Amino acid sequence: MKKRQDYISWDEYFMGVALLSAKRSKDPSTQVGACIVNNKNKIVGAGYNGLPIGCDDDDFPWEKEGEFMSTKYPYICHAELNAILNNIGMDLSGCKIYTALFPCNECAKAIIQSGISEVVYLSDKYEGNDVFKVSRLMLEKAGVKYRKVEVKITNLVLSFKVEDV
Repeated sequence: MKKRQDYISWDEYFMGVALLSAKRSKDPSTQVGACIVNNKNKIVGAGYNGLPIGCDDDDFPWEKEGEFMSTKYPYICHAELNAILNNIGMDLSGCKIYTALFPCNECAKAIIQSGISEVVYLSDKYEGNDVFKVSRLMLEKAGVKYRKVEVKITNLVLSFKVEDV
């Protein structure tokens, strides 16, 4: 018997972990996940966009528009920051971060400061926004590589049925 040929690539695997992490987000409009991987392809951190620990999801707004304090934006921690903060306690120098969305300027600062050397993203749908132009500029000046993930698959189905395992 030969080995299976239809297994997923490392990029597909780690982006899949980021996308699965995003499913933990309670944000009704945008769910983002991130996964940090060391140079041995070991996951060392994961996160999703959500409120800080100790802040009840029902006590804060989830609106996208309105007065600043009545929107989600001042309260939510982005997936990339959460993945950095949730890391297993190791130096992140030389690691890669996989994220569903290209990181904002605030997350770019945290990525740079943590020593992460590469950003792999799935979507760059806000590319024209100044926040993301600034992010690109900072990542480039700091020598952090970034690239859009290349995948051969368009979806992946997970099953929790015991008979499918």
